Amino acid sequence: MAVKTWKAQPLHLAILDILERKGSITDVELLEALKSSSGYKDVSLNELNKALMRMEITGLILVSSLARGRRLIQLAKK
Repeated sequence: MAVKTWKAQPLHLAILDILERKGSITDVELLEALKSSSGYKDVSLNELNKALMRMEITGLILVSSLARGRRLIQLAKK
């Protein structure tokens, strides 16, 4: 049985931080950037997709399709 612990920074804030630093980014690059950061070595693509969906619904980010299976993620302009 795997034990999950709380992260120091919520996933959506880590995503926003990466997007603010790098601008628009693909989903694969975002997953790699999250895994290279200290607290998210074990984040899965499923967890990332759920977080991206919540963030897109709330209007924080925009997700658009690039090619088959690739998505471009960028901050929503306010």
